[in-house]
Amino acid sequence: MRSQLGNPRLLRVMNERRLLEQLLEHGPASRADLAKVTGLSKPTVSAALAGLEEDGLVHLVGEVSGRPGPVTSLYDMNAGAVHVAGVDIGRDWIRVAVADLRGRFVGRRDDRNDARSEDDLVARVRGLVRAAVTEADLEWSSIAYMVVGGPGVYDPEAGRLDLTANLPGWGGPGLLDRLRVALGIDLAIENDINLAALGEHSYGEGKGKSHFALVSIGTGVGMGIVINGELYSGARGAAGEVSYLPAAEELAPDQEALEHGLTETMVGAPGVVREAWAAGLRMGTAKEVFGAAAAGDPVALAVVEAEGRRIGGLIVAVAAVLDPEAIVLTGGVGRNLDLLGDSIAGRVAELGPLRPTVVASSLGDSGVLLGAVARALSHAWDVIFATRRA
Repeated sequence: MRSQLGNPRLLRVMNERRLLEQLLEHGPASRADLAKVTGLSKPTVSAALAGLEEDGLVHLVGEVSGRPGPVTSLYDMNAGAVHVAGVDIGRDWIRVAVADLRGRFVGRRDDRNDARSEDDLVARVRGLVRAAVTEADLEWSSIAYMVVGGPGVYDPEAGRLDLTANLPGWGGPGLLDRLRVALGIDLAIENDINLAALGEHSYGEGKGKSHFALVSIGTGVGMGIVINGELYSGARGAAGEVSYLPAAEELAPDQEALEHGLTETMVGAPGVVREAWAAGLRMGTAKEVFGAAAAGDPVALAVVEAEGRRIGGLIVAVAAVLDPEAIVLTGGVGRNLDLLGDSIAGRVAELGPLRPTVVASSLGDSGVLLGAVARALSHAWDVIFATRRA
């Protein structure tokens, strides 16, 4: 049986992928430049570019003249050859983006999530995706793959999402199949915090880091883990479900606390509101509490300081297990590192010698969406080259 390395078609596709990855990362280049940086011969580069150009994956973008010798042609990846979609389904918002092969958003739609049933949710997602595709001036058939992010852990055997207490009605059996039928697009469902970690790894504070953790603190509490540059989700997809860690403070494990997790009950946004009310602040959201703290309200500042200490305890637990290069904080509560930083650092110092680097995410509300696009692009590239090997 002939070795795969002796398979001319496989070698051709490997060369094509090398060239496309170079163009993806560094932009337009000449055949001579591509040969130099990849180590491939000029005839090999020319043949690979010809095949890619014929199939619309590479195109001529310019010429360089004014120096001795013939005019030099510049080639670049045709980022518009294939498109993917990412969807972020949260408790309050549904966010949709359509992106090209470089990950650039060419269409986006955000809308409040007030769906009253799974069928309603599927219809709203379909409508938003169609609106984003229209905005991008694309045909529906041009969307090669879609990744949908939402709370919970997907069980492929049962076809449902588990651990979805923060989004009632989300995750019933057959949801993935209903989405596929409604959208007519091949898709996957992923945990939203895992996708946020992928977004951070591709576009944010995790870029260039092989080991980091993203801790999201908002309505819920969760963690995405990147080890050796790859997402780690555990044996059953539940790695990073830090909401279920035991709480540092005494808390009666009532039904709600057991459903959401003791740490989430204490550290998440509802816990901040509960602490604010206990302190005499009649505020309905954690955002209001942090706003009051930023304005100098002493009671709100005390509530925020206590929240920072609880987050500090969580961070030490994460650092002790994973020893990451950095811990990235995100979410409606977590990204307020300007207000939380001192109390987090103080609590970390009290708990031992571990001093993890803690930074705030710079991706705002787009982290999950960027991660969904990154995951969809990875799949799309695999499909492109699997097809070319066939």
